Parts: sequence; structure tokens; C-alpha cells
Amino acid sequence: MKPKAKKRIIVSVTSDLVSDNRVHKTCATLTEMGFDVLVVGRKLPGSRAVSPQNYQTQRLYLLFTKGPLFYACFNFRLFCLLLFLKFDLLLANDLDTLPANFLISKLKNRPLVYDSHEFFTEVPELVNRPRVKKIWEWLEQKTVPKLKYAYTVCDSIAKIYTEKYNVHFRVVRNVPVVANSNQNDKKHSVDAEKIILYQGAVNVGRGLEQAIRAMKMVQNARLVIAGDGDIRKELEELTAREGLQEKVQFLGRLSIDELVKLTPKADFGLSIEEDIGLNYRYALPNKLFDYIQARIPVLVTNLPEMAAVVNKYSIGRVTSSLVPNHLAKIFLEMLTDQNSRKIWEQNLEIAATELTWENEKKVLREIFQPFL
Repeated sequence: MKPKAKKRIIVSVTSDLVSDNRVHKTCATLTEMGFDVLVVGRKLPGSRAVSPQNYQTQRLYLLFTKGPLFYACFNFRLFCLLLFLKFDLLLANDLDTLPANFLISKLKNRPLVYDSHEFFTEVPELVNRPRVKKIWEWLEQKTVPKLKYAYTVCDSIAKIYTEKYNVHFRVVRNVPVVANSNQNDKKHSVDAEKIILYQGAVNVGRGLEQAIRAMKMVQNARLVIAGDGDIRKELEELTAREGLQEKVQFLGRLSIDELVKLTPKADFGLSIEEDIGLNYRYALPNKLFDYIQARIPVLVTNLPEMAAVVNKYSIGRVTSSLVPNHLAKIFLEMLTDQNSRKIWEQNLEIAATELTWENEKKVLREIFQPFL
């Protein structure tokens, strides 16, 4: 008897797939469930090769890398691709992939699931650009209310979208896979140079300028920035102007495997987003959970979702100020207060056991199981 063909799902995202942990974990879970998965992203001039996975990948090379022409070009290419491919289900990651997916789902009468990684229309890049913001809000208003299946990254954003568009948004937090935790390279020497780690997008509103300036007042420590983004060049120039090249290191975008090896080496991790727009206010970034899984304490800003996690488990500090002098004081306390570090270390074990993808993906399975 001929085996039953797998249901094919096409996943789309505007990232280059190299370090997109949420998309990778989602696709791996869908493959485990029995779907035939193809994930479509984009290829940038400096993009590295995608590590082999148990699902298919395809990256689109585009003439434009940012701005309205990029988004228009990406959605046009994605629309043309989906038009000629066979599939049973679509998964759109974020609002910037939704137009093409929405049109094709209607045209081919195929179900569409929407994963909103953030409160897209409230990102800092749009807060001070009302005309551009209105375009995205118009797109959101035309598409999201007509969706049947949707989920997002935290309770706050899910509540807003559910009330605003009368569409039930489930919550799938971007927590790490336990198997990816790597404790082998964790430092034990008290005298070794301390590492303060930031991993993630190097964009406006991440508190990175303030953290760099704070390093002028912190001795025997290095701020390591693992990621890339719109303001990396500006931050490198700031580092040079302040004479902090020995204290601030830019590693660029790393692969998921490289981050897994790097993160446990840090003494604590930063997730100090500024309160710029509702997207950052309700942020629950994956780096926070990556730090927890690597058993390193965290410093976060006093924003509701992040502060709630840190306070619930008592695994680091919450700051209400990003003034460099204040940050430097907290940096030093977190590096040298051994009593607090022992408490954080014990509590991190509990948090790391509970906040895992193995637990979180149960919701994802509930969302997609009916399509099998």
C-alpha cells in the first residue's frame, strides 16, 4: 500500500535563516509532527550558509535590502514563488510576510497561520515615522481580522491583538531547546576577565549605546555584542571615539550553534530595551530565555513581561534607568556580588528547567495538529 503523502507547509520569513532561532525551532517541531516543511527566507550579500536541517530551506536574493522597495520586492517574489508551488498550509512570520501569504491563501483556498514575533506596528523604527506606520497599520487592519489561526510571543501582545481584531491569538514564547544548552565551557575562575553579553539585533532602542558608555567605568570586564543590525557601524564608531576598543567587542551575527557555545561563558546577559513604543514595552525576547538556559544571570529593564520573568524566578536584576553611571554601578554589582550570584545560580536551574521549548511547543502542536 502506498504511504500517505505528507502535508506540505511553506513557512516564510524576511530573515536570512542563519540565526533565526524561533523559525528554526518551529520548523523542527512541524517536521517532528509529520509535515513536509519548506522555509523561505532571504539572502543578503554577507549571509553565511544555512546549517543543514531536517527541513528544506530556500533563500531569495533581492536587489533591495531595506526600506519599502525591499518589502515590496520580497512580497512580490514570495507571491510568485507560492503561486507555482504545491502546498497544503502556509505559515507567515510577522506582518512583513503577510501580504503575499494572505493573497495566495485566498487565491488557492489554503489555510494560513500567522506568527507575530512582535508588536510590528509599534517597533521603534516606526514610532517616529507616522506616514510609514500608517501604511503598516492599514495592511494589518486589512489582513489580521480575516485570519483564523494566529499566535504571538507573549500574553500582553496576544491580549492587545485579540481585543483589537477579534482574532484569538495563542501564545508561544520563544524559549530555547534544552538540548541546545552547553555548560562545558562555563568559566569557574573568579579572577578571569568578566564577560557581559548582549546577543541579538543591533538596532535602535536596545540600550547598547548606554551600555558601551557604561564600560568606561567598569574594570576587568568586556562587553561582547553578538549580533548585527542598523546601528552597528554607529556603535563601533562610538566605541572608537570613547577609546573602548579593548572593552567592547563586536562579533557580528553568529549561527545558532556558535551562540550556544558562547553564551555560557558570559557572567551575565543584557536585555535592556528602552521603553520606545508598545513593542519594546511588551517585549519578551528570545535572548532572555537563551541566557536563562545557559544559566547566566540577566539584567533587564523594568518593562512588564521581562521584569515579570526575572522577578518571578529571582535570576538577576531589573533596572529603571539606563543612565551610563547607573548601569556601570549595576554591572559592577552583578559581577562582584558573590552572595547574589550564588542565589541566581540556584534559581537559574529551576527557571531553565521550566522555560523550555519542550514545554512551550505543546501549544504549537495544538495549533497545527488539526491540519494533519
